[in-house]
Amino acid sequence: IYTSTQAVTKTQMYCASATNTPASKLVVRMKRMGGGFGGKETRSVFSSCAAAVAAKLIDRPVRITLSRDVDMSTTGGRHAFLAKYEASVVMKKSGEVKFQSINVELFNNGGSAFDLSGPVLDRALFHLSGPYFWPEFHVVGVPCKTVQPPHTAYRGFGGPQGLATCEHIIDHLSEACGVSGDQLRKQNLYSVGNTTPFGMIMGEEFAGQWNVPKMWDRLYDELDVPSKRRSICEFNAKNKWKKRGFSMTPTCFGIAFTAKFMNQGGALVHMYTDGTVLVSHGGTEMGQGLHTKVCQIAAQAFEIPLEDVYINDTSSDKVANTQPTAASMSTDMYGMATLDACRQILKRLEPIREKLSETATLKEIAQAAFFERVDLSAHGYFALDDSRCGYDWEKEKPEDYPTDAPQNSWKGHPFNYFTQGCACSEVEIDVLTGNHTTIRSDVLVDVGRSINPALDIGQIEGAFIQGMGWSTLEEVVYGDNDHTWVRPRGKTFTTGPGTYKIPAFNDVPKDFNVSLMEDVENPFAVHSSKAIGEPPFFLGASVFYAIKDAVRSARLESEIDGYFELRMPATSERIRMACADEIAKECMGVPDERVVTFQPKGSF
Repeated sequence: IYTSTQAVTKTQMYCASATNTPASKLVVRMKRMGGGFGGKETRSVFSSCAAAVAAKLIDRPVRITLSRDVDMSTTGGRHAFLAKYEASVVMKKSGEVKFQSINVELFNNGGSAFDLSGPVLDRALFHLSGPYFWPEFHVVGVPCKTVQPPHTAYRGFGGPQGLATCEHIIDHLSEACGVSGDQLRKQNLYSVGNTTPFGMIMGEEFAGQWNVPKMWDRLYDELDVPSKRRSICEFNAKNKWKKRGFSMTPTCFGIAFTAKFMNQGGALVHMYTDGTVLVSHGGTEMGQGLHTKVCQIAAQAFEIPLEDVYINDTSSDKVANTQPTAASMSTDMYGMATLDACRQILKRLEPIREKLSETATLKEIAQAAFFERVDLSAHGYFALDDSRCGYDWEKEKPEDYPTDAPQNSWKGHPFNYFTQGCACSEVEIDVLTGNHTTIRSDVLVDVGRSINPALDIGQIEGAFIQGMGWSTLEEVVYGDNDHTWVRPRGKTFTTGPGTYKIPAFNDVPKDFNVSLMEDVENPFAVHSSKAIGEPPFFLGASVFYAIKDAVRSARLESEIDGYFELRMPATSERIRMACADEIAKECMGVPDERVVTFQPKGSF
């Protein structure tokens, strides 16, 4: 089976079951995907099974390629979330405002089948505290069955929705307390020694270096945020139909599969007698540069040029029982597994190397080893330490558990470490049309000691733009009570470029600056690096919060002050109607008391 999938073993096992074929006789091969982002973790399998059943029945090769509208209608997408919340702060005489409590009931729209709705909700709950310390924290998650197509994994896997819920609550608290959002966020970031609601201690020994406060201060000072906000206020005072907004948005994203058994990976390394190396590992390449990083790790281990290391494809007959390429864990797992295999070969070569001259090349060493009947192949394996992964939601506190240990720490250690970042964005909205332009975005991310800075910066840029699209443009419409003309109920209406809009070239920030934090160690991953695929995604939502800031200025023109709800994504229609000026009020056709809470339903 040749397939575009993030889950080679899952495809193998389901196709074996569907065709009543032993898994050992069924080979799944995956060369590369044209993108995956989670949508090919489970929702590619049904196509493979259909092709496999047909191929076995007629004993001929069968190919299935879904058209774009069928793909978008059936594959599902990111889960929509709804939050009901209560939150409180303590306002001190010194002017400091500290978070006190948060209580959230979180619902996710799973669609008509469960798929991955449970673990997606888990990760949303883990990230709902954001990078902030909440002394009293209580959240409950509820996955909901609806008539829509099954929703599935998508870059961030529930994390961005949890982080967005937290940021929305902070915006509400900011308005209620009459303090700036910047002040509220800065004063409530985790400090070293604080514990997360799930029992992890922030600090080097437990979760790695905690750098978000340092990154916040660096961007705040380098961009001179107070001066920037003053200039934006001056611009808004002079312009009625153009408004600008600004936001600072921090993030921290936990790295590990929340299911303990998934934190394992294997690799197969062959050294040939010409000194070149072939690597096969359980991860899949979808443009994120995984194969490149694994090749770099092998090349460094053997001290050979990068062009002497090759990865052919991901195949179930080379590395068996693999995990989906997901959770941003692939370089951590398969890089370590490859390094393990390389070290096994190098250890076998040590006696051969000692017999040859110091200037002997790897080719000469490999040839000598072959004639000495030394095995030049090795299977590497890596499993994250038990103490650094896995979380049992149902586990009761043991009677002999230390009384001074953090609350919920007896349930496990859900993340190995956190990839952290901070972004600032400035936007301009057109009050009359609702269109927006991103003037500038500055992004700073802690990726540890980057294996490949060019790849990591590319991942950050791509994730930022994707997160920006998710939070501002990409509205998905289904047949429901608000769109009764879409039939049947639950049918996806936005199934192609005519109705579903992703960011284009002119949506990229006009001034886009991405930086990696320097001199950062991470002892919990290969070569002190950090995972990068999903963590920067939420930073793109800084554009959404900047839009919200601009809309707030437009509402003040109409003497509408205080909290308001701007739902994601911030489409042109939502921006336009949220400004709530006299023209918008005429179009709403609702009583004056409902103008401040009006929510457009999507006009397609």
